[in-house]
Amino acid sequence: MLHEFWRKHPGAERLLREWHSVVEHAEFRKCKHIREFFNSVENVPPYTIFDVGGNNYRLVVIVRYKFKKLFVHKVMAHRE
Repeated sequence: MLHEFWRKHPGAERLLREWHSVVEHAEFRKCKHIREFFNSVENVPPYTIFDVGGNNYRLVVIVRYKFKKLFVHKVMAHRE
C-alpha cells in the first residue's frame, strides 16, 4: 500500500520509508508509547492516525498491541 501511494506521490517516498523503518523495529505497548516516537499521532479507535511530512500525508493504521502488529488501513494526502 505504501509503495502504491508513493508512486502517485513521489514526495512521500522518503517520509514513508522513514516511518516504516521506525514502526518495523518498534514494539509499541500503547498509544502513549507511540507518541514517544511520533509526536503527531492521534488515537481514534479503532484507528491510530499518523501525520507524516509536516501534516502533508496521513497514515491510518490499526495497531494490535497484544500481537505487536500494525496494519496500514489507508494512506492519503492530507487534502484527501
